[in-house]
Amino acid sequence: MRFLLWIGAFLMPLAAQAQDKPKWTLVIHGGAGIIQRDRMTPEREAATQAGLEAALKAGSDVLANGGSAMDAVEAAIRVLEDDPSFNAGRGAVFTWDGRNELDASIMDGSNRAAGAVAGLTTVRHPISAARAVMTDSPHVLLSGEGAEQFARGAELEIVDPSWFATPERLRQLEEFKSRRADWFDVDLKYGTVGAVALDSQGHVAAGTSTGGLTGKRWGRIGDSPIIGAGTYADDRGCAISATGAGEFFIREGVAHEICARVRFTGETLKQAADIVLGETEELGGKGGVIVTGPSGEMAWSFTTPGMYRGRVSSDTAPEVEFYEDE
Repeated sequence: MRFLLWIGAFLMPLAAQAQDKPKWTLVIHGGAGIIQRDRMTPEREAATQAGLEAALKAGSDVLANGGSAMDAVEAAIRVLEDDPSFNAGRGAVFTWDGRNELDASIMDGSNRAAGAVAGLTTVRHPISAARAVMTDSPHVLLSGEGAEQFARGAELEIVDPSWFATPERLRQLEEFKSRRADWFDVDLKYGTVGAVALDSQGHVAAGTSTGGLTGKRWGRIGDSPIIGAGTYADDRGCAISATGAGEFFIREGVAHEICARVRFTGETLKQAADIVLGETEELGGKGGVIVTGPSGEMAWSFTTPGMYRGRVSSDTAPEVEFYEDE
C-alpha cells in the first residue's frame, strides 16, 4: 500500500504538468534592432501590430485545426512576407545596386529535414520556395538563378521584381549611400521575419525569411538561410528562428547552439537563448531569437533595444510586443 501511495504521489505532479502543457504553441518575430518608442510613429506602430497579429492568426488557425507545425510556420511567414512593414518579401530592403534579394529557410523538427533559398528576386513567397527545396529536391540550399529556375519548376507564384520594392526602402538605401557607408546600416534595422511552432502531435518547426541588410553588396548572404545559424528545429530540443547581425550569428551557429544546450544541459529555452546571445554579443553581434519546444515553453531573447515579436498557444491569447521594457 505504501508503495502504491508513493507511486501515486510521484505521478500526480507529472499529470499536472501534462495538463499545464499547451496542445500547441506559436511564436513569431518581425526583426530586432533599434526599436524604440521615441522613434516610432503611431501609424507605423499600428501597421506593425496589425501585421504581427495577422501572422499569429494565420499560424494559430492551422494549429487549432490540428495542422502541422510546418504548415503553421509557413502560413505565418507568408503573411509577413506580404506585409511591407517588414524586411522580407514585399518591403524587403535594397542592395547597394538597387535590387531586392530574398533569402529564407525552413526546418522540420520531426526528421530534421530542411530547405533554404538565397538571392531570389521574383518568387513572391521565399519561405514556400525553401519548403519546396526541402520536399521536392535532394538539396538543402539553392541560390540565385538556379533557385529561381527551381521555383518556376515547382510552380510557385512568380512576380515582377517591382512587387517587392517600396518607396520607404528606397529612401533608406539613398540615406545609407548619402552617409558614404561601406558595410552595414548603422541603425541596425534587422527586419528579418520568422516563426517557430509546436503542433498537437508534439512536433516542432522553424522558419526564417529576410531581405538582408540595406546596401548589402557582392551577393552577401546572412544567417537567415543557413540551417543551424538562423533557423533550426529538432523535436529532441526546440525550434529557433533568429534575426540580427548575420555574420556573427553564422560564426556562433546560434540556432543550433541553443538547441544543443537545451538537449544536453537541461537549460530552459530562455536560459539557453540568453547564454548564446550573450556569447554572440561578445563576438560583436547583436540580435534576437524566438524559441519553442516540446515542453510547450515559449521564449524570446534579444540584445537590441527592441524586437517585433508575438506568441499564442492553445491556452493563451495572442500577445504582441515591440520594446525592451515590455
